[in-house]
Amino acid sequence: MSAEPSTPSSEAFQRLLHERYSCRAFLPRQVDAATITRMLEIAQRTPSWCNSQPWKAVITRGAGTDRFRDAILEYAAGRKPEPDFAFPREYRGVYLERRRECGFQLYDSVGIKRGDREASARQTLQNYRLFGAPHAMIVTTDEALGVYGVLDCGAWVNNFMLAARSLGVASIAQAALGAHPKFVRAHFGLPADRLVVCGMSFGYEDAAHPVNRFRTSRAAVDGVVTWVDA
Repeated sequence: MSAEPSTPSSEAFQRLLHERYSCRAFLPRQVDAATITRMLEIAQRTPSWCNSQPWKAVITRGAGTDRFRDAILEYAAGRKPEPDFAFPREYRGVYLERRRECGFQLYDSVGIKRGDREASARQTLQNYRLFGAPHAMIVTTDEALGVYGVLDCGAWVNNFMLAARSLGVASIAQAALGAHPKFVRAHFGLPADRLVVCGMSFGYEDAAHPVNRFRTSRAAVDGVVTWVDA
């Protein structure tokens, strides 16, 4: 039997995928402009439908982050989400199992007992505190491009996070920051035809915080692929 295919490039890519995780506690240290620009330059090689490159990003830093953090926390607390793109109608079967696994790991890491809704609600609000990150990002797409624009933005977000990891920067993609798009558009002065796909917090990880110590599992290849030979 031949050895498993492997090259230095594939090994480096695999290592990045394993090292990247959803960081939920950041240090206050800013990421310098040159590093953020490099992350963006790398992500710009993301392929897209007809090379439309629909993604546009707003990135906060310094006082801009603090102002956004305070404003969205005040706005979102106790308010129902009204996203531009509907959240999942239902998690069922294996998708529910995976969601629960992630949630239980998160709550266990910060000492929240199962069923403690008050504590879990406080943890949810950490999304709007940006988990203490020095930078927030809002990713938007053009309204006319529909689902294909969203798919392209998703690919760009993933590549941005991998680029960040390659430069020692941690991140977390957040649906919560896209849950109130009318507020986001008003806060940043975005036009009505820019639809909010998601947000992101990024910066340098607080490696000592227990919330950053768990990792989610992944399904085996045979669990997600159907082979057709004839």
